[in-house]
Amino acid sequence: MRHGSIPGARGRVRPLTLLGDAALHEPCRDVTDFGPELAALVEDLFATMYAAQGVGLAANQVGEPLRVFVYDCPDDEDVRHLGHVVNPRLVQADGLVFRGPEGCLSLPGLEAGTERYDHAVVEGFTVTGEPVTVHGTGFFARCLQHECDHLEGGVYVDHLTGWRKRRVLRQAARAPWGR
Repeated sequence: MRHGSIPGARGRVRPLTLLGDAALHEPCRDVTDFGPELAALVEDLFATMYAAQGVGLAANQVGEPLRVFVYDCPDDEDVRHLGHVVNPRLVQADGLVFRGPEGCLSLPGLEAGTERYDHAVVEGFTVTGEPVTVHGTGFFARCLQHECDHLEGGVYVDHLTGWRKRRVLRQAARAPWGR
């Protein structure tokens, strides 16, 4: 039997910010107030992520320019990682570089082979202000790097070059949400 609440159960699903919106391309502000509004935002992020069937979601993807993200993501050994990080800093991204399929809830239905390190470490805080360090490998390391990019004003398309980048941008322009 599970003890405690399910993340997002008290949250509301918010509209997603899509590629082309300026909110995705500007660095987010540090969180300074660890009160009930932050807790509500984290609940909303979980609810929105689950509704969109994602594995991670940053606050600017729902129009909040704050340094917060949530995740519910497996690693390559299918171990589930569930949590959130406030004011995250990517302190380590190393190991081997792999090109793997990467998508984004702000580019619904699209993905491209994107190079990422297979190990990442993020330091930050919980919603109550407690320090937290998150270690990720494989797919979960990709997720951590992806969400940290969002908070710096980046999207995975920024890591692409050549035909991969042109193809994703062309697909985004043709998508119903890209018009």
